[in-house]
Amino acid sequence: MKAILFLLLIVVGATAAAAAATPQINCQSWRLAVETNNIRDWTVPAQCKSYVSEYMTGQQYRDDCNAVVSTAIEYAKTLNVSKEGKDLWVFNIDETTLSNVPYYARPEVGFGATKSNMLKFESWIKEGKSPAIPSALVLYKTLLDLGIKPIFITDTKEEFREVRMANLKKAGYHSWFKFICKGKNDTYSRGYSEYYDTNWKSKKRAALVKSGYRLVGNLGGWWDIYGDFLLRTFKMPNPMYYF
Repeated sequence: MKAILFLLLIVVGATAAAAAATPQINCQSWRLAVETNNIRDWTVPAQCKSYVSEYMTGQQYRDDCNAVVSTAIEYAKTLNVSKEGKDLWVFNIDETTLSNVPYYARPEVGFGATKSNMLKFESWIKEGKSPAIPSALVLYKTLLDLGIKPIFITDTKEEFREVRMANLKKAGYHSWFKFICKGKNDTYSRGYSEYYDTNWKSKKRAALVKSGYRLVGNLGGWWDIYGDFLLRTFKMPNPMYYF
């Protein structure tokens, strides 16, 4: 009996030691650190997989998107819109106008708990099944009513241009002034010191401004809204990836 008790104490002690060695993660704090880029080169911690899943498929994510878009609409309504049609609003696609939640929900993806696989993600893009993010679609329609032209500047590769445009139209984004994909020569550095010199999206925006357009707003992720040439930017919530 004493031997059995001794063994039980060893097992309990080892379990407690292992638990103490495993860092406890507050998933809400982790998400904040990710979205502010304080944690880098990450995958979703196993402890936070359920949290991210519940957030991305639940009401809080929708409410967070609504809060961003409501502010954007209020701002857009204050603009003195050009009668010459020179006012543009820049949209990103992934987790901005279209949602990839059906892809992230797949068991092999696990809401970011597994290492990202670009080939699998591109296969998902080819399916053309990404649904609209409802609040972003409301903003898009509001801008059209105000006479502000929507444009898309997206990391989508040029080879997926047609399928992505078809997906947007199916989701309700029926027209736009320009659709700019990422070409083979459109690269950027992930280093902050080099960012403003090498961000290809910033260069595309600069070219539009040089052509006489005014970029009155931008909705997207951090790397969509960084840089010059924008009167106002709006960051959409997204714990799936920083950029």
